[in-house]
Amino acid sequence: MGNVDLQARIPNNVDLKEDRRLQRALESWQPDYLQWWMEMGPEGFQADQIYLRTAVDVGREGWAHFDYVKMPEYRWGIFLEPSSPDRAIPCGDFAGQPAWQQVPGEWRNSLRRIIVTQADTEPASVEQQRLLGHTAPSLYDLRNLFQVNVEEGRHLWAMVYLLHSYFGRDGREEAEDLLRRRSGNADSPRILGTFNEPVEDWLSFFMFTTFTDRDGKFQLLALAESGFDPLARTTRFMLTEEAHHMFVGETGVGRIIQRAADVMNELKTDDPEAIRNHGAIDLPTIQRYINRWFSSSVNLFGGEISNNAATYFAAGLKGRYKEEDRFEDHVVVEGIYEMPVPHQNGADVARLATEEIPLRNAMNEILRDDYIGDCEFVVDRWNRILEKADRPERLSLPNRRFNREMGIYRGWSFDPEGNPISAIEFERRSADWLPTASDKSYVKSLMTPVLEPGKMAAWIAPPRKGIDGKDWEWEYVRFDKASVGIGLGAKPSLIG
Repeated sequence: MGNVDLQARIPNNVDLKEDRRLQRALESWQPDYLQWWMEMGPEGFQADQIYLRTAVDVGREGWAHFDYVKMPEYRWGIFLEPSSPDRAIPCGDFAGQPAWQQVPGEWRNSLRRIIVTQADTEPASVEQQRLLGHTAPSLYDLRNLFQVNVEEGRHLWAMVYLLHSYFGRDGREEAEDLLRRRSGNADSPRILGTFNEPVEDWLSFFMFTTFTDRDGKFQLLALAESGFDPLARTTRFMLTEEAHHMFVGETGVGRIIQRAADVMNELKTDDPEAIRNHGAIDLPTIQRYINRWFSSSVNLFGGEISNNAATYFAAGLKGRYKEEDRFEDHVVVEGIYEMPVPHQNGADVARLATEEIPLRNAMNEILRDDYIGDCEFVVDRWNRILEKADRPERLSLPNRRFNREMGIYRGWSFDPEGNPISAIEFERRSADWLPTASDKSYVKSLMTPVLEPGKMAAWIAPPRKGIDGKDWEWEYVRFDKASVGIGLGAKPSLIG
């Protein structure tokens, strides 16, 4: 592991120049990546100067540099946290043995599958969000969108480095396929369902970065415990950048809630129609979007009872969240997990019965538990916004069984409290629980761009502070003269 080489064609701290074969392979992949970025990255803003954060080190302090840069010229690099020569495999049948520096032959296919699945989510989210810049509520938000996008691109580079370095021809072919698949494409979709769903408005974007990127956080935390040391070190640094993505989402939703609370207090009513007539987003609509994006993200953890999860843990490929700090038994041969399992009840309403599942087979659910607990803290913080505004309303997470398309609850119907109901009842009440066509149409009607310094769309409150010590009104994006007219003709009501 060398120092950070910022002058290289591909900035890195993995001594890339010492491995000419690998260097040539990655440099030959680079033009294809840039072509993908120009075709599928943020549309219409590639010539503009964006005030972006670029990773320049892996230390806790001073790891990032802020400056204006055109997105195609962003310095995507490869950064791994420093290695620890005495690191041991933290869990599974090989716990305590030296961590692997090379891919163990018997786990080659499993490791490649894990890396490719994680890697595929990175370009997918960029593709899902590629048109959002045209409807940004402020320059501050536009800049944050692009920061998320370029860092998802860097995370793709991190995974591609592992594929090229450790998986030979198979890895190179997988890296090429990562640029061929397209989010939502019927013939060549992304691997995971959530990453094929459209993100067409900023409320959805903020929910996505709150809930779906938080799934990414916990998946990366599990991989950070991997016995394959290069993967663990790669994901640990990715988590440093991932924190900002979740910040964008959580504070974005919080600002929408703040604006709704302000309007309700101003009008002295909680009537959704009155709130909408005033240009804000009502709390019932926000709740339905929470239900939709949380339930979609919960699916990403996989099946509650999983042989693959057991295999990955036993092999030491993935661990539990904070494996070494939180648990004493790192082998987990005899433990059990009690889980409500649905059974046929003579009708189309599930009968839930608690069953004891071998703990290794419940590793997906253990990680999902930690994810849900983290999401509950987020909703608590949103509710404190309402509390401070002297509002009695509260938001909530739906139960993990609600609206599931993966795992043991797929094919069954549950209300947001997790109670079994019939499919007919779910369909009858779905408009109370999930975004309707009217909701989506209304939210989209608000999506008019506000791309002038110091201006903010009326459906969202300004942030408390800006980026890198700047005010939120600062000029975070400097438009190229040739594209300065993008979206600036239509002006909604503004704050600021």
